[in-house]
Amino acid sequence: MTNQRNYLAVDLGAESGRTIVGTLDNDHLSLTETHRFGNGPVRLPDGLHWDVLRLWSEIKAGIGISSAKFDKHLDSIGLDTWGVDFALLDSQGGLLSNPFHYRDERTDGMLEEAFKRMSRAEIFSNTGIQFMQINTLYQLLAMSVQKSPLFDVAETFVTIPDLLNYYMSGEITNEFTNSTTTQCLDPRQRAWANPVLEAMNIPTHLFGPITDSGITIGTLRPHIAEETGASGVQIVVPACHDTGSAIVAVPAQNQDFAWISSGTWSIMGAEVQEPCLNDKALKYNFTNEGGVFGTWRLSKNIMGLWLIQECKRGWAQHGEDLSYDEITRLAFEARSFLAVIDVDDGGFLHSGDMPKRIRNYCADTNQTVPQSKGEMIRVALESIALKYRWVLERLEELIGKRLDPIHIIGGGTKNRLLNQFTADSTGRTVVSGPVEATAIGNVLMQAIGMKHLGSLSDAREVVRVSFEPEIYEPKRTSEWDEAYTLLQKVMNNVAGTLS
Repeated sequence: MTNQRNYLAVDLGAESGRTIVGTLDNDHLSLTETHRFGNGPVRLPDGLHWDVLRLWSEIKAGIGISSAKFDKHLDSIGLDTWGVDFALLDSQGGLLSNPFHYRDERTDGMLEEAFKRMSRAEIFSNTGIQFMQINTLYQLLAMSVQKSPLFDVAETFVTIPDLLNYYMSGEITNEFTNSTTTQCLDPRQRAWANPVLEAMNIPTHLFGPITDSGITIGTLRPHIAEETGASGVQIVVPACHDTGSAIVAVPAQNQDFAWISSGTWSIMGAEVQEPCLNDKALKYNFTNEGGVFGTWRLSKNIMGLWLIQECKRGWAQHGEDLSYDEITRLAFEARSFLAVIDVDDGGFLHSGDMPKRIRNYCADTNQTVPQSKGEMIRVALESIALKYRWVLERLEELIGKRLDPIHIIGGGTKNRLLNQFTADSTGRTVVSGPVEATAIGNVLMQAIGMKHLGSLSDAREVVRVSFEPEIYEPKRTSEWDEAYTLLQKVMNNVAGTLS
């Protein structure tokens, strides 16, 4: 006799969103994608925004399609998104402005402005988060510097998943894992870092109580239930930060593993029991984001497949709409180790002509300039893998132990060339999969919230028996070591010495 449960994961990424129903049947999980839709920035006169109203419309469509497909037998709904972005609500719960996109230029110069108000060391001690101009803290600081009138009427701060959970359930939450991405939360106190907010002249009254991951917050609002045919469905906050959900789905069998959540961004880290707030973590610009069940994610953001996505988008605008498979094939056939780039250089952050930026970077650092599309992508993929090695070495230094294997999860696992490059560059076994780690982790946290699973270890056992990983063994050569030495020189700004 089976005990089948259906959980709807709403998974929003920076490039696309989807609804996926996870069916748990006798501890075996299967996935059914029910709706997929595009996502991306919208340029308005005041800057780059997310189209959250369209996203909300697509979410409702996904709920309706899922409910119909599963004969209205949905146990719960959980939602996850990217981090750092937010919305402000008025006293009636109304949305005050379309949320900005984290790549909007208004945060240019805000790191320097923040350090005038509080030292880098003090900010890190109070938040434990790496310094990136996209962080919520600097978006809010930009509003403060520009004297945004929204602060005069705003009543409530919500991150993007909290906004959408509010639309679904009517409950305003500040889910823990996503709140930690803001650089506005104190990891020791698990409460908002008011000294930092006050130093930046950001109103502290906007920030409400923190909500734990993996709890139910109510049922789908009646008018949404009527519209979608999903009456009485429970709303569970999983790990609302997509990486937080994804790490739940790592099929690890030991504690000494590293993980990479591979997608538009790559995020590389380890699961630890306490935040790491020492001087080396500050020096290396690592971050401490909240995980589930008392864990922390000691990690670092790396500019991942964004470079490939932007190249693809630029070529499509000029009439060459290549698939990702075609682009990867061109890279596989291209000459290896033509040049290296620091993929985290600020020049690669914003939208634009990425092929030109890659060529300019190579020229400015006195390297061979890639010409063909395959050469361009190969340089980017090799450089991503080399940056993984750089981050891994520092991660192991912070933790004090060797991490092996490396688990790669998320949509980027489909790029098998990058997976092999990662093994070759780091000299570690790479375990790739599951591809849909974020949705899987979202579903499993719903199952825990609904008391259908008991623990994180139970959840990971479900992943191990339900999904077959791909294994990549390292084939490191002296060329990888030489390229890594070159990358370190590039990162240390000694371009004039490069041959």
